[in-house]
Amino acid sequence: MGKHSRPGPPNRPSRATGHVDPADPLAPYEKRRRPPVDEYRRIRPLHGGGGHVRPDEPRALEEWDGFAYAPAGTAADLASARAWMRLGVRE
Repeated sequence: MGKHSRPGPPNRPSRATGHVDPADPLAPYEKRRRPPVDEYRRIRPLHGGGGHVRPDEPRALEEWDGFAYAPAGTAADLASARAWMRLGVRE
């Protein structure tokens, strides 16, 4: 790895945005509306802490609505939450 290499996994697209269209008044704000690292769904433990801790406890499910993450439901445990994540993978 060189000194100026792009951080992050090599299989993810760059977060850099292209040319801003001067005709679109909202173009400068589009970057802020993208989810972090292009994750459209995420899992949060209800008890707090790391996601790998206590895998038998419930998880909060959140989906990206185009502006922020919104609650989408709950999962009984980590395994069912990960199954929900796999269903939402965008190609």
